[in-house]
Amino acid sequence: QVQLVESGGGLVQAGGSLILSCAASGTIFRGNTMGWYRQAPGKQRELVAGITSGGNANYADSVKGRFTISRDNAKNMVFLQMNSLKPEDTAVYYCNIQTGPPRGQAYTYWGQGTQVTVSS
Repeated sequence: QVQLVESGGGLVQAGGSLILSCAASGTIFRGNTMGWYRQAPGKQRELVAGITSGGNANYADSVKGRFTISRDNAKNMVFLQMNSLKPEDTAVYYCNIQTGPPRGQAYTYWGQGTQVTVSS
């Protein structure tokens, strides 16, 4: 089992910045992928950014150039630096990890979510 705890959400004005943090604990295997998803009211949950343990990152087109994902493998933490925030970035942001033993089943775990609200 893996537990994920997010922090750093809040209310910010358009154009502002926030940084989200997520700490993972439990049975975490090397070669995992961590990421951030978000879900706005009435919409499906969507990938914001993901990063492998090797540091390869990918982003949703809507956040490229504004958001940066990073991680600290020693502490099993992932971060999301969000700049130039827009009202459409308003959502609950969820931390996610995919991990499993080599040549075994990988499982996906989710945090409880943290609210990000961007006012216009």
